[in-house]
Amino acid sequence: MSQHGDTEQTAYKVLARKYRPETFADLVGQDAMVRTLKNAFAADRIAQAFIMTGIRGTGKTTTARIIAKGMNCIGVDGTSGPTTEPCGQCEHCTAIMEGRHVDVMEMDAASRTGVGDIREIIDSVHYRAASARYKIYIIDEVHMLSNNAFNALLKTLEEPPEHVKFIFATTEIRKVPVTVLSRCQRFDLRRIEPEDQIGLLRKIADSEGGEITDEALALITRAAEGSARDATSLLDQAISHGAGETTADQVRAMLGLADRGRVMDLFEMIMRGDAAAALTELGSQYADGADPMAVLRDLAEITHWISVVKITPDAANDPTVSPDERARGTDLAERLGMRAMTRMWQMLLKALDEVAAAPNAMMAAEMAVIRLTHVAELPSPEDLVRKLQNTPRPDGPAPQGGSGGSSGGGAGTHNNAPAQTGGYASGPAHPIGRPSHTPAMSSSGAGAGAPTAMLAGEPNAALARYPTFDHVIDLIRANRDAKLLIEVETTLRLASYRPGQIEFVPTDRAPADLSQRLGQCLQRWTGNRWAVILVNEGGGETIAERRDAKENAIKAEAAAHPLVQAVLLAFPKARITDVRTPADIAATAQAEALPEVEDEWDPFEAD
Repeated sequence: MSQHGDTEQTAYKVLARKYRPETFADLVGQDAMVRTLKNAFAADRIAQAFIMTGIRGTGKTTTARIIAKGMNCIGVDGTSGPTTEPCGQCEHCTAIMEGRHVDVMEMDAASRTGVGDIREIIDSVHYRAASARYKIYIIDEVHMLSNNAFNALLKTLEEPPEHVKFIFATTEIRKVPVTVLSRCQRFDLRRIEPEDQIGLLRKIADSEGGEITDEALALITRAAEGSARDATSLLDQAISHGAGETTADQVRAMLGLADRGRVMDLFEMIMRGDAAAALTELGSQYADGADPMAVLRDLAEITHWISVVKITPDAANDPTVSPDERARGTDLAERLGMRAMTRMWQMLLKALDEVAAAPNAMMAAEMAVIRLTHVAELPSPEDLVRKLQNTPRPDGPAPQGGSGGSSGGGAGTHNNAPAQTGGYASGPAHPIGRPSHTPAMSSSGAGAGAPTAMLAGEPNAALARYPTFDHVIDLIRANRDAKLLIEVETTLRLASYRPGQIEFVPTDRAPADLSQRLGQCLQRWTGNRWAVILVNEGGGETIAERRDAKENAIKAEAAAHPLVQAVLLAFPKARITDVRTPADIAATAQAEALPEVEDEWDPFEAD
């Protein structure tokens, strides 16, 4: 027994447990909560239920135990009442500290989520505390309880016996029902500020006799992200990792981080557009043990920090940032534009997802760096427009952006869009089902259809519904025959038309059976026989050619604009795919706008 007891006394206890706060004075960075609790205890206004929320490691469960000790502490002399400064020596303080007090019950809601577990609590609240002043229930990760469990707890939580107190802890306060929150006094535990975190780590390191540099403590503080428990655990690991004095390089190697200064070098290479140097530096950091994902995260963190420094220069005074890094960051914030920073940030977020999903993280990181350096060389939109405006107009004829270009829905010019030949370059003018706006053919001019003359003999009332060829086009469109519609619009040169008879000259791309299929379809749709005849001469322009003539004229006019000429000169493969006038944009905006409500509905005037 003695040997076992000696083993327990000499057993190593991790720093996160060894230096766990025992009183409110030991809590770091939670001054607002401590002040409120002290005032409540002093005025004897102790709530029936508390809920602690915050990120991991800020002291939620620790605070719950300190509150439990303060409620049940009787002092060294055994006569003290509830206090915010528990003695830590009486039987209740000692038992609660060791987690063995019979009247202070801790429950992990992550493993006991059912209504049956809560029913045990409900049944036991009616019995008074065995030895302490209050019977206290501490429920950790309370958001994990089921809806039925929450509902079962509500009535007891609203009107508990005077000797019962509830203390909840959660990292997901939004998952706790509002009906539960309204019955609790809520405390939001803040992230530990870097200054407080560094001071706490220095105090623990000195108590343990561990030698560690300030820069190493700054790295640990940054990695902990405001969690005191994470920071203490990392300090414990760092002291064990270092032989003698623990340096920043040792902590960086322990955390798998790249040298911050070298990441700044990589950042500057990328922003200069020096792809070769950036890839060499990335490979060197990888060879020294840096994780590619960690390097990209550091790049994103530097991008964010420099952007914030650019807006609020006081952000450069972060205690976790070294003086050299602070000076370099301030200089970069003055020289770099916000557009470049936001573009860098967005591309790094995309790169992080790609590296996480790639089979080879280093290859994905290299490709990301290549993209970043390539984009860094591109001018901003303002600089590009300014440069194009200052470009002298060429002496030769204006580039024809519309000839041979691909038809598309976007506005402006599209780079690297080679001219298309054949295929769908001359597609249908109107989607299926959209009414046609092609002008009606007149009797004058080559290829014009005849006026609305009827077939010889007795007029046919059914065919009279199609007085012009445009009506035939609408009929094809109404029956949703897309293939026939495209062929008729692009390969049929109308020579003569009257209801029931069509004469046309086919283009070189016209199908051999076009006349046969057109006649069959029209007969099926109208119930009357149609004569569709091929002729050798007299055909006019196709519908697509007439439609495109207006569009080409608009494109030619746009191509004559000096700024467009400068764009086409700078990007030889660019083509004008669409032209949108201010009137077109205004019409589109008006069509997409929500309708205005003239009279607002009044619920009091409704029947």
